[in-house]
Amino acid sequence: MFEHCVVAGGTGAVGRMFADRLTASGAEVLCVDPAATGPGAVADDIRAPGPATARALAGADLVLLAVPEAVALDAVRPVTRLMRTGALFADTLSVKEGVARRLRAEAPGVQAVGLNPMFAPSLPLPGRPVAAAVVTDGPAVRDLLALIADWGGRVVETTPDEHDRQTAAQQAATHAAVLAFGLALGELGADVAALRATAPPPHRTLLELLARVASGTPEVYWDVQAANPYAEAARQAVGRGLERLGRAVAENRPEAFEALFDELRATLGERNLTELADACAESFARPR
Repeated sequence: MFEHCVVAGGTGAVGRMFADRLTASGAEVLCVDPAATGPGAVADDIRAPGPATARALAGADLVLLAVPEAVALDAVRPVTRLMRTGALFADTLSVKEGVARRLRAEAPGVQAVGLNPMFAPSLPLPGRPVAAAVVTDGPAVRDLLALIADWGGRVVETTPDEHDRQTAAQQAATHAAVLAFGLALGELGADVAALRATAPPPHRTLLELLARVASGTPEVYWDVQAANPYAEAARQAVGRGLERLGRAVAENRPEAFEALFDELRATLGERNLTELADACAESFARPR
């Protein structure tokens, strides 16, 4: 399926995940990264490929960029100019429309797909969703998505713009809400150890989410907030939600508060409301 692959950014967590999976599937993988060392790797800048990288790109069935957006955008032209006909260009950016526009302009004939594993690379892949924003479809795109499915990933196809709109809600709004919760704890002078001792399940879950985000790499969360063109609207929506909630309470209007719940139930829909509430109850039933 894929015999020769180049993974740019192969020393990072996401790049390593894909490089390891491709290698386990029988592919010969070359990791290209300025910090790369050892066999199967070359220290190089994918934006200005040296001789060894250029040869590998020319012979690759798949070129996957697991690099920051600015690097990926600059790499599109030099990389696609070296790729052979029928080879596949893939990326793992958290925002898809920017690189999709660059690919349409610079390499309209190159098969291309943007992948976004919707989970931390430290977690196991089987059963987890991998968003696939198809830019230019073709046999190699189909082969890669089938391979990810063979690895146990749950491939969810979308367009680049749909991907960015969805992740603005899934990631930008979610992370903003969690980070704001943490900042509120600091402003309140909360004793987190004391909170944990008596925390009801919803609060405990938010504390766990806050700890997971806070222990991560700020640059990852910055990219989610700063690069997605729909993230600002998502953050503003979170802020307006808090304002509406506060206004109903400040005006002592229980009927307005109840109307917010009606609105929430309508947003979720009957099936999602039931299934998600049941899943939450099951999670909360497990003692921690």
